[in-house]
Amino acid sequence: MTAIPDWMFRHTATVKPLVGEGAYGPVYGQPEEHPCLADDKRQLVRDATGLEVVSDTTLYFKPGVVCPPGSQVTVNGRTTTAITSLVRDGGGLPTPDHVEVALK
Repeated sequence: MTAIPDWMFRHTATVKPLVGEGAYGPVYGQPEEHPCLADDKRQLVRDATGLEVVSDTTLYFKPGVVCPPGSQVTVNGRTTTAITSLVRDGGGLPTPDHVEVALK
């Protein structure tokens, strides 16, 4: 597996993964801190329902980080919600494997 080099993970994100819905709204798991690369760029992405949503930040994590759509994410002092979470795995090819998360 080829991964993004560790020296590129210059930021830290706290992820509270969405684990379900309760009587009072979303239910989150325990917060976990992960090194990441935060890229502040505005782009259109599709959410889990297929709607186009504007994302202001994209985070790049090491492979294995769990951050499903709807999770709470705090990075650079800002708490927001994950829109999409994509596992980028080259299946053994020499690609930079990582997890890519688009944030509101």
